[in-house]
Amino acid sequence: MCLLREGNKRHSLWEKPLFPGHGMGYPHTMNTLRIALYQPDIAGNTGTILRLAACLGLGVDIIEPAGFDISDRNLKRAGMDYLASVSLVRHVNWVQFESWRLSSSRRLVLASTKAAVRYTDLAYRPDDILLFGRESAGVPEHVHDGADARVLIPMIEGQRSINVAMAAAMITGEALRQVGLGAHATVSQ
Repeated sequence: MCLLREGNKRHSLWEKPLFPGHGMGYPHTMNTLRIALYQPDIAGNTGTILRLAACLGLGVDIIEPAGFDISDRNLKRAGMDYLASVSLVRHVNWVQFESWRLSSSRRLVLASTKAAVRYTDLAYRPDDILLFGRESAGVPEHVHDGADARVLIPMIEGQRSINVAMAAAMITGEALRQVGLGAHATVSQ
């Protein structure tokens, strides 16, 4: 099941409500670039990424099952009052997400410690979906193989990985730098 709400419009694919009043009264997503989270484990990281997406006008896809209750108070705390500003789609599994993605002809860019291309070397497209794996295990091989592109954040030797919310911010920032922040964005002073 997934649910997409933009403003007062509700687009049902497979409905599964998130938060009461979620998605009401906020401007439409300004960028077509999206962030996808594959079976996220940690509510705080997911909330942080939702807050990032709200501030940058990006949509978010959560591919379930998550390792926590999506209505968990930790997710609400991390996302604070920004959750009502996020265009969020929940997919009950990878197969349904992939079906939706392929039908919308979007390229999937996976953040992976196994990738060979630096995240700053990829030419991003405005309608890319940036996919981030589970904090505990990344993504399974079939998901890795299904990605159209894979990017790596270079790290010093001996380190396992960067926090998923930090990785999402870094890669999303680079993608937006390349494709443009969006016509409706303002620069805070």
